[in-house]
Amino acid sequence: MEKNRLCELLGIRYPIIQAPMNWVSGAELVAAVSNGGGLGTLGPNAGSKTITQDVTLTGERLRSQIKKVKSLTEKPFAVNIAIGVGREKEYSQRWVEVVLEESIPIAVMSVGSPDVYTKVLKNAGIKVLHAISTVRHAIKAAEVGMDAVICEGFEAGGNKGFTELTTFVLVPMVANAVKIPVVAGGGIADAKGMLAALALGADGIYMGTRFMVTHESNAHPRVKESVIKGEDVCTVSVPRVMLTRALKNLFTQKYLEMREAGASSKELDDFANEHSQYVAQVLGDAEGSEICCGQVAGMITNMVSATEVIQEIVNKIPSSLEELRRRMGVFVST
Repeated sequence: MEKNRLCELLGIRYPIIQAPMNWVSGAELVAAVSNGGGLGTLGPNAGSKTITQDVTLTGERLRSQIKKVKSLTEKPFAVNIAIGVGREKEYSQRWVEVVLEESIPIAVMSVGSPDVYTKVLKNAGIKVLHAISTVRHAIKAAEVGMDAVICEGFEAGGNKGFTELTTFVLVPMVANAVKIPVVAGGGIADAKGMLAALALGADGIYMGTRFMVTHESNAHPRVKESVIKGEDVCTVSVPRVMLTRALKNLFTQKYLEMREAGASSKELDDFANEHSQYVAQVLGDAEGSEICCGQVAGMITNMVSATEVIQEIVNKIPSSLEELRRRMGVFVST
């Protein structure tokens, strides 16, 4: 039987990657996903309880979480490096240095040009994946030597491009445009979503919100409860520096009202900073602050372990395939 090339590339059992989520994906979640057969990914502020603008401290916080993951699993895991621009690159440069010093096997790059750190990471033997939202970005990532690209559809949570390309459209176009493995993210939370992604041409999936609502996630209990209570139309896109998909609450309502009323960029930024993800995810203000999550929030009805999330997907693939065969009966010869 032919092996899955994403699993071969990353040294994992199942082609399931846990997306990095700011403040949420700390060592416990990352290790649980990797131990469950997927690929766990440390988020930018993994495991932290306070905000800091100290570049050195930020790097040491990451190092501490990396060491903790290593104590919890011997499986491969990744570190997310949000590249950024301007002063933000001081942080990403330090993260890269820590990743190199700690011999991390895999890096997931996002929010920036793919050619900034790719060469130095690959020269160190690190597998590098890059999150993209257009075919053009995917082609550039492949050209500079990325090992795989992650397609983030418009359904996904957190920061997104302004193109509004959905997973169903973006994935097949990228799969046709590049030869490296393609990972589908956005709108995926179960076995049927995984089958759909593979049918579209993806080699694996990238899930954030489903892993946010797990026992090992660092998300505040009130945040997890809010996501579970979410129904079909429970998220909204919030225009900021980038589009951000967040759970509908008083924060998104007020922010969009302020924007509609003509509030200045500074007023909007000040309001967003005062009611940031940190205030929701760490301090527990689930109603008045920003909760980044994808549209799949409306599909999540319970909280389980990260391993159970993976096993439920794996275990339901056969029955989902059988259901697909029944639906495809008219097209498949007996």
